Amino acid sequence: MKVDTMRRIDHLAGVPLCFLVTLFTKFISVFSFRKMPAVKNVLLIELSEMGSAILVDPAMRKLKSKGASLYFVIFKKNAPSLHLLGTVPKENIFTIREDALSSLIIDTLKFFIWTRKNKIDTVIDLELFSRFTALLTGLSAASRRIGYHAFHNEGLYRGSLLTHEVAYNSHIHISKNFIALVNAAYAEKHEVPYSKTIINDDEIILAKANISDENKDNMQQRVKDLHPDYNPKKQRIVLINPNASELLIQRRWMPEKYIELMQTILNNYDDVLILITGAPNEQEEAAGLKEKVAHDRCVNFAGQVKLSELPALYSISLMMLTNDSGPGHFSAITDLKTYVIFGPETPKLYGSLGNSTAIYAGLACSPCVSASNHRKTPCSDNVCLQVIDVEQVYKTINPTLETK
Repeated sequence: MKVDTMRRIDHLAGVPLCFLVTLFTKFISVFSFRKMPAVKNVLLIELSEMGSAILVDPAMRKLKSKGASLYFVIFKKNAPSLHLLGTVPKENIFTIREDALSSLIIDTLKFFIWTRKNKIDTVIDLELFSRFTALLTGLSAASRRIGYHAFHNEGLYRGSLLTHEVAYNSHIHISKNFIALVNAAYAEKHEVPYSKTIINDDEIILAKANISDENKDNMQQRVKDLHPDYNPKKQRIVLINPNASELLIQRRWMPEKYIELMQTILNNYDDVLILITGAPNEQEEAAGLKEKVAHDRCVNFAGQVKLSELPALYSISLMMLTNDSGPGHFSAITDLKTYVIFGPETPKLYGSLGNSTAIYAGLACSPCVSASNHRKTPCSDNVCLQVIDVEQVYKTINPTLETK
């Protein structure tokens, strides 16, 4: 289903359902006097954002360090992002198909059986904007239900389905907000709001992926298959990721600027091989960019690797330039130097946790996407990206290009 269709369903069906389920859970609680169990089997819910699977990893590792068994529910197409670090066992990941309303309903019903079968005692809803995840949380049968609550702030109506209501903090990085949810699970007393804790920077340091020499060699051969002249001893790979999720297309820097930048890099560095990366459905767009760059050291690499193979690609590359999208977070589990172009969102909240530099104009209207507007902007003229010119980006990335 398209993103806007899912949003309409979430609104039209979600509001009355959240209201009715709230009444139901309040009624049940009157007759339930169960003591809150220890944190043992913890389910995290994050459906739509692949990058969040990386950003939540420090929070998940904190849960594991306290002895919790981890479970996760995510849209099926996004599940590979959870496999990059392997923090959650594959058998503990429940996927929901979002391709059609019928499959969404069927998988949701299966989910409610699955949570009870696995004796989930704690659910952490990582979403800020979804009534659907609020319903999954409320009907999960977990004794401890943790998530963000609007309190006196702007926000979606999501009913009152939480036992532990946490205030989303728009002034700290999203990874720290995720850890705040974990801290709420271990609170020793009732709080309003929960998570009156200090979260230090050293709590959001990412683990690194383990990449074998064999995987690196295989990836170099994959590059050579498409560009026979590639010599890893003499050439350096620069990755260009020009696309972004359909969830927020305003995050895309202009294609003509990518073209000019790639031409500038290739004209100034004769040992650089540029790979244009992307998903399989972005191959045609990448082919159009390659054609306009008109250089033999520019290769259309879109759709050539699975998400699970990205760490190997990153490990053999010099650097990557990307829009604010999943690859900026996926590369954080390697040492790859990454430059991320931001516009509608801010790196202060959603910046990569890796070896990353944000390129951000910081206009008066930016960021225009936040929890207060349900992550939906009215903007159709993304000046925040248009004002970032090729010269600025080239100057920013040039120190890495100069390294040998």
